[in-house]
Amino acid sequence: MTDLSHRFTHDSVGRALDLVGERWSLLILREAFFGVRRYGEFARNLSIPRPTLSARLKTLVDAGVLDRVDPVPEYVLTQAGRDLFGAVVTLMQWGDEHLAGPDGPPIRLRHHDCGEVGGTFVACGHCGGEIATGNVTPEPGPGFR
Repeated sequence: MTDLSHRFTHDSVGRALDLVGERWSLLILREAFFGVRRYGEFARNLSIPRPTLSARLKTLVDAGVLDRVDPVPEYVLTQAGRDLFGAVVTLMQWGDEHLAGPDGPPIRLRHHDCGEVGGTFVACGHCGGEIATGNVTPEPGPGFR
């Protein structure tokens, strides 16, 4: 029997979900990806309770996903925050495919380089081939204990 304990100790998916797996956090990130930077804009666009917004913004700033820039407070994505774009777009694309209403997806992303409506897929950084459940094997990494 194969030892799978490395998948459950110090799990990166679990750590990521602890930070951004809550609904409001992902919606704040979505808004930030599309240019929202000010507290009032987040509050208006999301209809989020202000105490919840304050708490989520603080968490994202403390984790290094957003920077708070003064004198007029604005929240700017850090590199770590920008690196979440692919994950959020992939989640959006899944929702468009499996949960969209009869009229189809509410938002489409037009790719500037080719002019087409773009989609995402997960690819190997080495060979460029698609990463899918049937062609990868989880194995212990350097952080495995």
